[in-house]
Amino acid sequence: MKRAGSRQILLACVSGVLLPLCFPKFDLGFLAWIVFIPLHLALDQCSRQRAFWLGWLSGVIGFTGIMAWVVTAMTTYGKVPILISYAILLLLTAYLGLYVALYSFAVIWLRELIPRYGILFAPCFWVALELLRTYAFSGFPWCLLGYSQYQRLGLIQIADLTGVYGVSFLIILVNLALADLLLWAMPLFRGFHPAKLPWVLPTAAAGGLVLSWSYSAAVLSDGHTDRPSTSIVVGVVQPNIDQAVKWDADYRNETMRRFDRLTARLGTETDLIIWPESATPFILEREADYQLQVIEWASRAQAPILLGSPALRFYPDRRPYLLNSAYLVAPDGTLLGRYDKHHLVPFGEYIPLKSSLLFFLDKLVEGIGDFVGGPGATLLSFYPKSLHTGEAPSSRAVKFGTVICYEVIFPNLVRQFAANGAAFLVNITNDGWFGPSSAPAQHFSMVVFRSIENRLAFARSANTGISGFIDPFGRIVDQTPLFTEQAIKATVPLTYSQTFYSYYGDVFAYACAIICGILWLYGLFRTEEPAPTTSVIEPA
Repeated sequence: MKRAGSRQILLACVSGVLLPLCFPKFDLGFLAWIVFIPLHLALDQCSRQRAFWLGWLSGVIGFTGIMAWVVTAMTTYGKVPILISYAILLLLTAYLGLYVALYSFAVIWLRELIPRYGILFAPCFWVALELLRTYAFSGFPWCLLGYSQYQRLGLIQIADLTGVYGVSFLIILVNLALADLLLWAMPLFRGFHPAKLPWVLPTAAAGGLVLSWSYSAAVLSDGHTDRPSTSIVVGVVQPNIDQAVKWDADYRNETMRRFDRLTARLGTETDLIIWPESATPFILEREADYQLQVIEWASRAQAPILLGSPALRFYPDRRPYLLNSAYLVAPDGTLLGRYDKHHLVPFGEYIPLKSSLLFFLDKLVEGIGDFVGGPGATLLSFYPKSLHTGEAPSSRAVKFGTVICYEVIFPNLVRQFAANGAAFLVNITNDGWFGPSSAPAQHFSMVVFRSIENRLAFARSANTGISGFIDPFGRIVDQTPLFTEQAIKATVPLTYSQTFYSYYGDVFAYACAIICGILWLYGLFRTEEPAPTTSVIEPA
């Protein structure tokens, strides 16, 4: 028994060690299809309580590898002592590990509840837990399992129906099926006649893969033939301002000279120029001289400039507060609109429980006070010089949605811009406080799914990278390296139709959650004793 327990722990650890390799920078996405086989093998003939702890162990190890950049961010830019940084990392990964623990508990519970077919519902529990993670405690859907497949465009086009959660569902289903087959085949290696071949999970997994591949092939085939009738040229600027001097008043002029130089590189052929989040190291509305500089550069480029800058506002009692904003400035100096970020970064833009429990922490964003969330999904619009039809300049405004930094990892938040009529999407961010870790690449990979879900192109401007362009089918058209000064431009297609996901949102994920609720009620009120076996091997 002790030997079996050690083997279970080892198998759970193997899944945890392999999990970070599925995501950037490692980008071994194929591992995602087998990463949880060891954990599922460990759960065979296991009690619910032990399954919970095995899942928690696997989750903690896996998320520690994925989230290791938290220590760099907190020690380098948050000035948090190294020991406290590691303690915060472990608290975070201990919390994230609970989701894997609850899933593992559910696997055993389902086997007991419906011995032969209950395990088919395990992917529903995984998706329901990912949905919970998206919203619980302000939400942290970083590196959901489906994101590991961002490079496999021939498989993930189903995201315009199911969101990223549908891809996570399919990955877990395949892991379960392969684990089931391995458990069936193991007696062969010991010279025993195996039980009846399990067919339910492998059939379901094969069917899911065939449907996903077929749908994706059809979508991509249409995407090659049905070119958008309209497009614009968008330029993005990556200034590569060192985070250590970003808010240094003595460095302001150098920062603005860099923006001047890079914006000039884009020439006059662009319809829109995008600067990153918090591009100005000051409050733009309060700096008349710098305002005139921005207007001058927009006039020279003959295109509006979208730039990030804090906005200062006041409560009725005259207490000040800040908004993390994106301003759209026209060549003639007109303010065409402003979007205020409404989903803020805990520990980055504000400290939760700062007045009580976490009074000793400071934000990662230096040189400026705490932020307040904005009102919601506000579209910005402008009149492009030309829509590349060979005709006169457009007389119709083009609407687009802007998400700032962390907001882009929330599927439903981005969907609201598409539902409101955005023709393309923009992400401005400052990933400088991630340092040379895997986080910028992880962050960028998630944007691929936002494009597919809504069939909208994305233009992304990041302070230190990764900046780039993604088309409505998730193809990365162009991207920049980290820590380089870059000014790039691309033709961005405009899309005026909406996807199922844009209309209805996370119907698939909520359906999974409802199924889990129904099963829980069934288990709560059933009177029949559960079957004693916990093995996934069907009886002969």
